[in-house]
Amino acid sequence: MRADAQRNAEKLRAAAAELFQERGLHVPLKEIARRAGVSHGTLYNLFGTREALIDEVVADRASHLLDQAAEQALSFEDAWEGFAYYVEQLCELQATDTAVADAVSGRYPGAKRLMTACDRSMGAAQRIVERAHEAGTLRPDFTNADLVFVFAANALLARATGEAAPNAWRRQAAFLLDGLRTESARSPLPASLPTPQQIHDALAGLGDKA
Repeated sequence: MRADAQRNAEKLRAAAAELFQERGLHVPLKEIARRAGVSHGTLYNLFGTREALIDEVVADRASHLLDQAAEQALSFEDAWEGFAYYVEQLCELQATDTAVADAVSGRYPGAKRLMTACDRSMGAAQRIVERAHEAGTLRPDFTNADLVFVFAANALLARATGEAAPNAWRRQAAFLLDGLRTESARSPLPASLPTPQQIHDALAGLGDKA
């Protein structure tokens, strides 16, 4: 890569990191180019797609934070404490890191490196849920798919309350965790588990509201 192209690429990465953090991964690419002081065409020439830029700027950070949360959760001797820690950590990430909040939504399948990190995170989440089930502390009808919806709902709450009530998510997470304890499961759930396709379609629709 020529020296001028390298400089432009670095400026675009820096501008994308700032705007993704400020406004999320859906920010218009033209605004990224404008902040970087280059043309829209230069952005496309260097990166090609939004997903390629996301992989360049967000994937490593998201991967590190998600892996760190899962590893710490799995290190707890008490499985419930590990589960609660994981839920709280990811909810906090969604509330404090807009780029990572969007990264875990799964709405950018073309960002291959990011999706690999998210798939690895979901595998770890499955182990965290299973440990709490085996310990008898997490209600047995709660699944990994339910956890996906927990984080989807928290992402919307965190974005809506971020300025006016930035700690609102903490209260809701505490209510949620208390309700997920085995002793709280006093009646059957009123609906069946959504199919993988229903989950995919639901999360895609939530992206329009975020």
